[in-house]
Amino acid sequence: MTALPQPVALLIAIATDAVIGEPGWLYRRVAHPIVFIGKVIAWADRSFNLESATADARRRAGAIACACLALGAFLVGWGLQALLLTLPGGPLWLGFLMSTLIAQQSLYAHVADVAKAMELSGVEGGRIAVSRIVGRDPDALDEAGIARAAIESLAENFSDGIVAPIFWGLVLGLPGMLAYKTINTMDSMIGHKTPRHLDFGRTAAKLDDLVNLPASRLSALALMIGSLVMRGAHATAAWRAVRRDARRHKSPNAGWPEAALAGALGFAIAGPRRYHGVMVSDRWMNDGGRWQLRAPDIRAGLALYWRGCVVLGLVVLGCAAL
Repeated sequence: MTALPQPVALLIAIATDAVIGEPGWLYRRVAHPIVFIGKVIAWADRSFNLESATADARRRAGAIACACLALGAFLVGWGLQALLLTLPGGPLWLGFLMSTLIAQQSLYAHVADVAKAMELSGVEGGRIAVSRIVGRDPDALDEAGIARAAIESLAENFSDGIVAPIFWGLVLGLPGMLAYKTINTMDSMIGHKTPRHLDFGRTAAKLDDLVNLPASRLSALALMIGSLVMRGAHATAAWRAVRRDARRHKSPNAGWPEAALAGALGFAIAGPRRYHGVMVSDRWMNDGGRWQLRAPDIRAGLALYWRGCVVLGLVVLGCAAL
């Protein structure tokens, strides 16, 4: 096994996910890797996040659990990559496994479902569909709120679900991808500021911010480049929105792809929104853009998203050619 990244395998992974996506027939028989990772994280939460412990003890336990799970995922990925590369057609098998850690088609499908539901069933259908991909209160959303929520989810998950695993795949191969997905899943499961996870999940949340730092910037760049070949999109407006608004987002990373997508298409997204009955104040991304969005605007966002995915594929193709 070479210690260098596996761009050929990663290119196969990107193509496989784009064409096949997540085969339901397979995951009805074999657990998806993220499902298995989630079960391990849930076990660690039950076993080491003791309510009887002090806040300091829970922070230490969370930090140790986070480090052990991330390192364990890296070592499992290293072993699997070494094994697969000894087989005939090793990069092909490695690429198939890597494809399970990229979510191009599934993200497109989930966001497109929101647009389709709004077109067929109006606001009520849109609320049901968008509740599957965002955590905010769906009953409080009007047509524009549903559309903005779907577009925000598309932009943020473009970074977390596609750009980040591809980036770490280029840098560290399958071990990097598995470690990243473990950290990202830990953040989604225990990285919340709830009484149970405020201390135990602190390290997971901070580490997730760190490992997503390069991908968030690269995702904004990919969307800006993609907007160059999309009618009605404007790369210069995307650049201005990123420079002005990305750092105003409450997340150190989500503002970059959100501002880029919003700026390119002339939208205003993010802003104040309600989670579990609590109004969260946040700055608008591309403040001054059009915020009264509808289903066709979701489809415009999806069109730019696919162009961003193509940009990523071309970058990996270039690395593979070298």
